[in-house]
Amino acid sequence: MAATPLTAEQRSTLPQRLPQWQLHGDKLRRELRFADFVEAFGFMAKVALIAEAMGHHPEWSNVWNRVVIELTTHDTGGLSNLDLELAARIDALLPQ
Repeated sequence: MAATPLTAEQRSTLPQRLPQWQLHGDKLRRELRFADFVEAFGFMAKVALIAEAMGHHPEWSNVWNRVVIELTTHDTGGLSNLDLELAARIDALLPQ
């Protein structure tokens, strides 16, 4: 899948499309908390497999039970369709 930069209209719909994510400049950001380190790391492993299959990788950090994910597309200089797709796939891993 090729990276296509988001239009201004697409950016304006982000709060409705991805309500758990915050827009920070040219990045989508989400902070998650889990029961413990093992659960957080297990989640990260699942995301890693999805990201590798997409060829689109998150910027992220992990401290014990907390995972912070930031999505952006360096090739386009900001947010792209790949970020929306990865965010949606990440959300699908979590209980609703």
